[in-house]
Amino acid sequence: MPTAAHFLFIPGVLLIGVVIGWILGSRAAADAYASQMRRQSQQKDRSSREAP
Repeated sequence: MPTAAHFLFIPGVLLIGVVIGWILGSRAAADAYASQMRRQSQQKDRSSREAP
């Protein structure tokens, strides 16, 4: 029979996992967005140099 601690421990661990996932996911999304913007900027610079 599960004790009362299970009713606190299991949701607590799940909540911690969601928070950690949220933080890591938002960092990854921000890094991907910055990388994409940097790539677009570099392409724009190259095309402006090639144009007469």
